[in-house]
Amino acid sequence: MDALNNFFLIALPYVALAVFLIGSIYRYTYKGFQFSSLSSQFLEGRKLFYGSVPFHWGILFIFTGHLVAFLIPRGILAWNSQPLRLMILEISAFIFGISMLVGLINLLIRRYTTPRLRFVTNKMDFVIYMLLILQTITGLWIAYNFRWGSSWFSTLLVPYLHSIFKLQPDISAVSLLPWTVKLHIIGAFTIIGIVPFSRLIHFLVPPINYIWRPYQQVRWYWGRRKVRSPRTPWSLHRPKNN
Repeated sequence: MDALNNFFLIALPYVALAVFLIGSIYRYTYKGFQFSSLSSQFLEGRKLFYGSVPFHWGILFIFTGHLVAFLIPRGILAWNSQPLRLMILEISAFIFGISMLVGLINLLIRRYTTPRLRFVTNKMDFVIYMLLILQTITGLWIAYNFRWGSSWFSTLLVPYLHSIFKLQPDISAVSLLPWTVKLHIIGAFTIIGIVPFSRLIHFLVPPINYIWRPYQQVRWYWGRRKVRSPRTPWSLHRPKNN
């Protein structure tokens, strides 16, 4: 048991973080075009809405909650000191977790039931979907069966994660947790480790620059009425517009 705990709770995190760091730098440097996730919205858009929207809202809330608890665990514990606020946080997290799961299932069904998307889908996409779905299910299972996770996450898991980043791993408390929680930790580091090899890497380059980027100026040199008229003959020549 000690050997398994040392492997999954010490060795795996360091391997995953090293692969994530080196792989991300390599892919950005030598395969820049593949660093972002190629959009499939032009191939199918209706089903994408019902998968992408609940998934992204769910993962945004869940990831932010984990990050805040990691950075300011005392703030989370202070918030949870009031039972009503604790209930609001726990119920909200559970609802967003369900939203994430529903979105993932819809995205998986969409990708493998739409003929156009099969040609742009690889094996790693399936692996990512399965890992994310399993990770979400274990998270919901933990939230339902081991209540008040935001509090014991701040008191048990945050010191463990801090010890990992300080290069002084301490698994004395985490090793006593149920294996469901350990599987959730293992799944998280596994996903981190395969990010450089999947389309998940696009989260490292969010299009924040679009916020302050000036509007594009499009100048049209053709007569709109002539172009839009169904009587205008089709031509092989390139349209003269910018």
